Amino acid sequence: MRTLLTPFLVLLALAGNLAVAWADQKDPRLLALFVGLEAAVDVDQAQSIEQKIWLIWIDHDDPKIDALMQVGNQLMVPGEYQRSLAAFNQIIAEAPGFAEGWNKRATVLYLLGDFEGSVRDIERTLALEPRHFGALAGLGLIYRAIEKPESALKIFEKVLEISPQSLGARLHIKQLRKALSGEKL
Repeated sequence: MRTLLTPFLVLLALAGNLAVAWADQKDPRLLALFVGLEAAVDVDQAQSIEQKIWLIWIDHDDPKIDALMQVGNQLMVPGEYQRSLAAFNQIIAEAPGFAEGWNKRATVLYLLGDFEGSVRDIERTLALEPRHFGALAGLGLIYRAIEKPESALKIFEKVLEISPQSLGARLHIKQLRKALSGEKL
């Protein structure tokens, strides 16, 4: 299962990798975007809004942090996880209030098989940005990987509270409900 999820996590981690001069999870534009995300009438509209949110989350007002974020993300693609981890560790050391630094490190830790470390970083991400649907989805994937389907289901339901059009969350919920009811997937 982890092998199938790896490309998804890398894409999720890179979803906001375009550079725009915005300012992380404290940006005042996020409120309107999250209202729009909850009210989105279709998947295309929701994905467009999610991309705008990722663009805000990924950006930091310090160019050094932005450069480290870009390096860390680029190193994940070819699977250079240790070097990617080093970049995200540096981000966290220099900007501990930057939620996306924690989220990206959580992704790398997941890819390295360190689920416990990934969960700790996801918790920190969510403490800084409780609406972080990406971090929540990552937590759901971890619960699936460690065979805690009830916990995974609750997490993916939380994702739908934030982003009701999320195809990924809907698919996981459908699969988890089938599994929990004893149906074969």
